[in-house]
Amino acid sequence: MIKPEILSPAGDMECLVSALNFGADAVFLAGKMFGMRSASKNFDNEQLKKACELAHSMGKKIHMTCNILPRNNEIPLLPEFLEYAQDCGVDALIIADVGIMELAKKYAPKVALHVSTQAGVTNYQTANVLYNMGASRVVLAREIPLAEIAEMRQKIPKELEIECFVHGAMCVSFSGRCLISSYMTGRDANHGDCAQPCRWKYHLFEENREGQFFPVEEENGETFLYNSRDLCMIEHIPEMIKAGISSFKIEGRAKSAYYTAVTTNAYRHAVDDYMAEGDNYILKPWIKEELEKISHREYNTGFYMGGEPGQQTSNGGYIRHYDQVAVCEECIDDNTAVITQRNKFFVGDTLDVLPPSGYSFNIKCLSLTNEYGEQVENAPHPMQRLTMKCDKAVPAGSVIRKKKD
Repeated sequence: MIKPEILSPAGDMECLVSALNFGADAVFLAGKMFGMRSASKNFDNEQLKKACELAHSMGKKIHMTCNILPRNNEIPLLPEFLEYAQDCGVDALIIADVGIMELAKKYAPKVALHVSTQAGVTNYQTANVLYNMGASRVVLAREIPLAEIAEMRQKIPKELEIECFVHGAMCVSFSGRCLISSYMTGRDANHGDCAQPCRWKYHLFEENREGQFFPVEEENGETFLYNSRDLCMIEHIPEMIKAGISSFKIEGRAKSAYYTAVTTNAYRHAVDDYMAEGDNYILKPWIKEELEKISHREYNTGFYMGGEPGQQTSNGGYIRHYDQVAVCEECIDDNTAVITQRNKFFVGDTLDVLPPSGYSFNIKCLSLTNEYGEQVENAPHPMQRLTMKCDKAVPAGSVIRKKKD
């Protein structure tokens, strides 16, 4: 068995730092062009260089997405983009298009080539062809059962790595190749600009009753026909490792640093525990509970166990039990922390702390002092820096949250 990489998402520098601090082995991100998440802030040239320097200083890697399906007018822009990625120290390029793959071999020959899930790799024959073309890793289509992944592992070179998603949002279209957004809004999902119409509420119309609609209703009067459930494989770490998966990928480059911290921490601990305990491994309850502390749709195991995940048709939104209220910037002493506020909370509140290493614990907020040295009863201003007295030490880098009423 090979210990799999924990590969975490980063839509900006805050998310990158969060991923690295909470245990990612590698981080995947995008530049300002050619990535599949244009809604994220992403990384300009200077930020990309800083991201690589930071990751490498911690012994970790940067995987950069270049996974759109490009049009003719975009091809001339690729050589400079690829050369700069190599100059910055990017460790791997995630590519969906064989034309970009050939350009990458020419203009970024020192950078590893990972074939994106957008390429829809579903079998060992395709994986072997891509390996012969220069790929060092294939990111499999999300529709592949674990049994077929294990078979594929036996029929491809041992040097060819397999990367699979373990957590996050699922797309209703095969391997994310969706046309609904472009058709309905003019926003091209295959260029990273998906409007997510699969999450919208829909009705039926009858052709002879102009202006009247007929809802397809559940008991609460709502139906979200295309709304896929979220993937969560935290309870199946042993099966994923035994199938020969090299990298556990967490979806979420458009999500928050808080999401990145919690998911990275959970999968980091689960993998480390299994590699240490082997057949004696039992998933610790706190790890599973952590994944209930982020916003998510109803969880399931995707296609891994056979069949299809289906849709969460009764609810287009998220399940959310906790709010992040602060980040600890500095631990002054055993009961004093400098924090940056994220959501409103009050003196006297019981708060849940997730440190960069270890598991969560509760504290009580005893007092708050603002930047002017004034005692305040609550923290109402986003990104305000405060000094908090509490009953336990809060390590620097910890995320602080509060259970919703």
